[in-house]
Amino acid sequence: MQALRQVAAQSLRAARSLRHRPGIATASSRRRLTASPTNAPRSDARALVAPALLEGSHILSPTSIDGDVYNVYPAATPYGDSKIVTLLPGEGIGPECMRSLVAVFEAAEVPIEFDTYDIAEPEKGLPPEVVNAINRNRLVMKGPFHTPYGFRGTSLNILLRRGFDLYANVVHVYPIPGVKAKHDNVDIVFVRENTEGEYSGLEHSAVDGVVESLKIVTEERSTRIAEYAFRYAMRNNRKKVTAVHKANILKSADGLFLECAKGVAAKYPFIEFENMIVDATCMRLVNNPQQFDVVLLPNLYGNIIGSIGTSLGGGTGLFPGANLGPGGAMFEQAVRHAGRGIAGKGIANPTATILAGVMLLRYLKMFDHADFIQDAVHAVYELTDVRTPDLGGTASTEAFTAAVIDFLDEMDADEECDDEDEDEEDKHGS
Repeated sequence: MQALRQVAAQSLRAARSLRHRPGIATASSRRRLTASPTNAPRSDARALVAPALLEGSHILSPTSIDGDVYNVYPAATPYGDSKIVTLLPGEGIGPECMRSLVAVFEAAEVPIEFDTYDIAEPEKGLPPEVVNAINRNRLVMKGPFHTPYGFRGTSLNILLRRGFDLYANVVHVYPIPGVKAKHDNVDIVFVRENTEGEYSGLEHSAVDGVVESLKIVTEERSTRIAEYAFRYAMRNNRKKVTAVHKANILKSADGLFLECAKGVAAKYPFIEFENMIVDATCMRLVNNPQQFDVVLLPNLYGNIIGSIGTSLGGGTGLFPGANLGPGGAMFEQAVRHAGRGIAGKGIANPTATILAGVMLLRYLKMFDHADFIQDAVHAVYELTDVRTPDLGGTASTEAFTAAVIDFLDEMDADEECDDEDEDEEDKHGS
């Protein structure tokens, strides 16, 4: 195993050198950083995206997912350049996965401090202290919260997204090395409107035995999410945007969404645009997912199709999601299931949560830390047989986390040796 880790460290270092980005500290210099954790001039950030994608580096949440979009940054701690992030462990498997994330961040020496709040009764809404913390910190790492069937109030998940206007949900499904997926070369970004549609929660009983549920679609929010999808595509070298709808039946509601998407598409003639009925999208996604690039979705369709997409990529426990807007940013598992059936058994897959942390780091432009952790997660899948039961293995949550940390330690030790060799060569050269 030691020899395997050494080979892994060498291959990961070689891969990192291929995608080195000027102005960004590499993982080998991680321990010696003294500047701001952005590690790059802000003016350089946008120029870094396309080369990384062209080199085949799947970076989870490209530079369009960063503070520059909304000029939102979290509070700094009184201890230097660390950032404070509100952490909500959630329910079900959430606390277990969050413990994995915290352990990995500590092993990678990430300059972030978590402001943790356990919400004991999520059905009662957001406690005032949590609202204050989110308003103060502007960033959230969130575990899943279960909404029981028959619950008549507004779920905590919707309260968070709608209350802080986190209107864009972004999920990137991509090939993870070593993970067997249902299709090869699936590389799709799902952009979901997060605040309206069927999730408006406006239902009432007109007469006994009859319920009316209102689907709210507005020109303002439909245009806003379409703008985000096209801006994302432009800034990340994506070639096509597909708008999903049911305008053939829901002529007014989905018709408005589609017209807004078409209007925005006209401003980006260099990006291919198509529209597709939602049932056809599901069929084509299952049969030929490689035809999709960026997929623009209303709220409900985004929930359904996003779950299909993560399953095609290898499993719902693998992929993270970001929720973004003028109120800040929230990172979580792409599929927001609490997994209550396996909670407490120590077998949850923490990958999606750890990679959600990687998205957070990219949002903060901590690219070196993000690459370091992402490489370690990929190494576990590509170079070992450590798998949690959802992927056919027998490893526990703790064992998977330990494997990630082992790679972090091995990569760091190997790179420090390289640094010492370089210093010795410089000394003799001078």
